[in-house]
Amino acid sequence: MRRSSLFVSFLLTALVRIAAQDPALALWPDGAPGQLGTAEKDIPRLTLYRAPGESPRPAFVVCPGGGYHALAMAHEGRDIAAWLNGIGITAAVLDYRHRAKGYGHPWPLRDVQRAMRLVRHRAAEWQVDPAKVGVIGFSAGGHLAASVSVHHDGGDADAADPIDRESCRPDFAVLCYPVIAFGQDYTHKGSQKNLLGDDAAPELVAEMSAERQVADDTPPTFLWHTTADTVVPPENSVVYYLALVRHHVPCELHVFETGRHGLGLAPEMPCAAWSQLCQRWLEVRGVLP
Repeated sequence: MRRSSLFVSFLLTALVRIAAQDPALALWPDGAPGQLGTAEKDIPRLTLYRAPGESPRPAFVVCPGGGYHALAMAHEGRDIAAWLNGIGITAAVLDYRHRAKGYGHPWPLRDVQRAMRLVRHRAAEWQVDPAKVGVIGFSAGGHLAASVSVHHDGGDADAADPIDRESCRPDFAVLCYPVIAFGQDYTHKGSQKNLLGDDAAPELVAEMSAERQVADDTPPTFLWHTTADTVVPPENSVVYYLALVRHHVPCELHVFETGRHGLGLAPEMPCAAWSQLCQRWLEVRGVLP
């Protein structure tokens, strides 16, 4: 895409973003499980960016990256929401708990599971199609998106909280330069340490290595990475893709030659094509017209 047209596209999606943003919503209004305090950092939240139009829209829960020690809420959160709004998808950006806030496993996973349930529970109010709710994640947020893709349930029909009666299984997933495998030479050691600690049991390491937990009911998945990524090597995406193939899960993988880690939409980089390829994949999957 030419620089001028890219600028216009970003300007338009920025205007959509400003118009669409709802106030941040606490995932658990009465306090999250495992919550250590009442400060801002202790309250996991979801910020909704509504796609324009009146008919029910597909939706994504957006998981920014940050090595389970921070959150890249701008270029892997709000900018992604703007892009999704621009192609007719409602976005819910997740502010999840992580190590710098004082939280490790299982709380990030509990937060994204709750976010999936919440979007489905409020689908009618938010004009979302409850059968088209996916997850997209970047770097460690990609690990979180993969984790909810392999650790999900159909909800508890007897739960007192109606939100907990909803399924947390994504209908589709998009993983962008994701952390996937733990305990390997190509593992992003910082993400593993921040999530699981220094001395995690081998069983927990295996449980949270997403490629080892892929099953037949793992959602269809689009992945992209770059060969030049030395922070989170592309082997992470490759092993997850191969696990999906073994289980006959619909999937697509793109590995671009150039591009550093953490690019988000990657404007003016060759790998910027990932967003167009992803949009086409969503059309082929029937998520978009």
